[in-house]
Amino acid sequence: MSVNRCVQVLSRLQRHIKAQTTRITASTSSCHVGFRQHQQATSVVCCREVSSNSSTPKPPDTSLFVPLSLSTEAPAEGSVGAELTQTLDKNELLKILNRFYKRKEMQKLAADQGLDARLFHQAFISFRKHVLEMPSLSADLHIILSDICFGAGHIDDIYPYFMRHAKQIFPMLDCMDDLRKISDLRVPANWYPEARAIQRKVIFHAGPTNSGKTYHAIQRYLAAKSGVYCGPLKLLAHEIFEKSNKAGVPCDLVTGEERTFMDVDGRAAGHVACTIEMCSVTTPYEVAVIDEIQMIRDPSRGWAWTRALLGLCADEIHVCGEPAAVDFIRELMYTTGEEVEVHTYQRLTPFSILNHAVESLDNLRPGDCIVCFSKNDIYSISRQIEAKGLECAVIYGSLPPGTKLSQAKKFNDPDDPCNILVATDAIGMGLNLSIKRIIFNSLVKPNVNEKGEKQMETISTSQALQIAGRAGRFSSKFKEGEVTTMHRDDLPVLKEILSHAVDPIETAGLHPTAEQIEMFAYHLPDATLSNLIDIFVSLSQVDGLYFVCNIDDFKFLADMIQHIPLNLRSRYVFCTAPINKKQSFVCTSFLKFARQFSRDEPLTFSWVCRHISWPLAAPKNIKDLVHLEAVHDVLDLYLWLSYRFMDMFPDTASIREIQQELDDIIQQGVRNITRLIRATDPNLTDPLQTEIMHGQTGSEATSGAFWTRGRVQRGSGGTSESSLASRLVRDGLLTPDLLKQLQREWSKEHRRRSELHMFWSHL
Repeated sequence: MSVNRCVQVLSRLQRHIKAQTTRITASTSSCHVGFRQHQQATSVVCCREVSSNSSTPKPPDTSLFVPLSLSTEAPAEGSVGAELTQTLDKNELLKILNRFYKRKEMQKLAADQGLDARLFHQAFISFRKHVLEMPSLSADLHIILSDICFGAGHIDDIYPYFMRHAKQIFPMLDCMDDLRKISDLRVPANWYPEARAIQRKVIFHAGPTNSGKTYHAIQRYLAAKSGVYCGPLKLLAHEIFEKSNKAGVPCDLVTGEERTFMDVDGRAAGHVACTIEMCSVTTPYEVAVIDEIQMIRDPSRGWAWTRALLGLCADEIHVCGEPAAVDFIRELMYTTGEEVEVHTYQRLTPFSILNHAVESLDNLRPGDCIVCFSKNDIYSISRQIEAKGLECAVIYGSLPPGTKLSQAKKFNDPDDPCNILVATDAIGMGLNLSIKRIIFNSLVKPNVNEKGEKQMETISTSQALQIAGRAGRFSSKFKEGEVTTMHRDDLPVLKEILSHAVDPIETAGLHPTAEQIEMFAYHLPDATLSNLIDIFVSLSQVDGLYFVCNIDDFKFLADMIQHIPLNLRSRYVFCTAPINKKQSFVCTSFLKFARQFSRDEPLTFSWVCRHISWPLAAPKNIKDLVHLEAVHDVLDLYLWLSYRFMDMFPDTASIREIQQELDDIIQQGVRNITRLIRATDPNLTDPLQTEIMHGQTGSEATSGAFWTRGRVQRGSGGTSESSLASRLVRDGLLTPDLLKQLQREWSKEHRRRSELHMFWSHL
């Protein structure tokens, strides 16, 4: 190589190394600049948070760190390193790299930089592949490796270049401090500067169901110049909306799927009734009402109550809920420097726990409500009731609001022959029902814990009281309520549950905001939304008053649309849509909506009609009814998205019209629900007939069956261990003794019917 060529190469190498050093320094410091404004906006509101902020941050869950794939293109300077030295021996390189990997000193240095054993291993595999497979290496790395190969350098000299590579595939390592600051959730009160700028008065209306606590809060709301009501359900928001306007107080309605303005020009009224997720934390009000405050501990939705309580800009905040929440709300308000005034109420009408279970549907009376915890139970019991010549109303959670109100009206009407109600715990809130006796068909309910795990567990005291309190309400014709169970063995359990005090509330839910996720994405631009959320929760710090709400539904939707090209804000909004992920048709529709949106093609009325195959016929069986409910949810999803992306979902009026028609079709189906059940299972001729346990013989094998608390199934001798009976016994929901008792009762009933049949045949 000529002298001139050596000078030229060395000058290029010098410029390259200088540029690399500048780039590495800039990437390290840029992470600290991006969050500076957010850091300045954060202040400390009380000594409790000051001490918590100084605590040692928890280590991140590095299993969530997904390594990036780096470009395999040769560096811009070409093979300068090879020109200055010589081509590297791959076999010798492999030995050197493996020796580097085994050095404990290097692993310790890397751990100080955030590379634990898992990340160190992943980074090394990537670095080794990079060194051995790249057509040419950067000049500085090539020269260092060449020196080590020829004994002119130490193996530890690889470390800076290894770390440079590690930070390229794990960019979060360079920004860990700022990512921790973004995900620091220990002072949520400071997220709402408008609320902190005023001195609010907090009034807690504490009492059980049917105590008038919400009534007193609403009276103050109606008397105010401006106000906002925040409720957990659309039905409750509708009720306050109608009550306000009937009282001559103009009130708007805002839910996720609906906006109704009383002013013809669309100007906002002084009062608004909304679902709690939709409340504005920037609009000033004189009075705000937050209903069912105990839901602040809900694993999925608790964040909405926390946001409303800390963020509403109102002179008076009226909080309604269980007395078990009083102490916690007081403690939470200490962090904002606001005092809590407590008004305590007693139940207006008494209810008593009966000393006997119902045991048979023959013992039902007008005003009875049988509470189940699954739709299968509802289908089974409603059919058995109507087989006895009685009419019953049916209410469960996935029914449209209009259908629920229609069924409630039918049950409440004293002139209607329907005077028995079969319902899930959906009756616990939002419906005014004239119930004399609450009958728990079961005390076991499927639930999702804070970790997102599904489990069957006995209902809590709070849940039992919420449901039992629907009996004998003050506004109904029954001035005293009664509570019991369908099954004898459940009654002492119910008494035990209701004898306990409600567990005090100890924590409130939080959820990462779109702004926080956007700041995360600024530092981790190549991470998926689901991965961003995972890392956020992993790094998040909360003090003892809070927990991070379950995000499984959010991640489920994020993973579903990850392959669809959307900007981060739109993707985040889509993933917060309230859909039932158990409904495959709803999930498919969600995916199609997102794909159409990504193409920048408006979702028109005709497009939606083609997708749902509108018009739809009346249901012929339960499967058809379930599908219609799913279609109603899809139209709800369209309306929900239309208020977030108005230009892309333009035909809200037309969609609302066909949704109302669909509601009428579903109402018709629910009115004929027993006919639909029969059409679904034509082989099930006897309403009490179900499957038999394995091992029955003789008359028991041919006629024995038992009436389950769940779905009624066809029985036959010699069923497998996977039968419903086996599962109920295995899960502890049915004892073998009770099963035998039910089988004996059925055998007795079967013999009685056989004798009657013979008697009538002789006649």
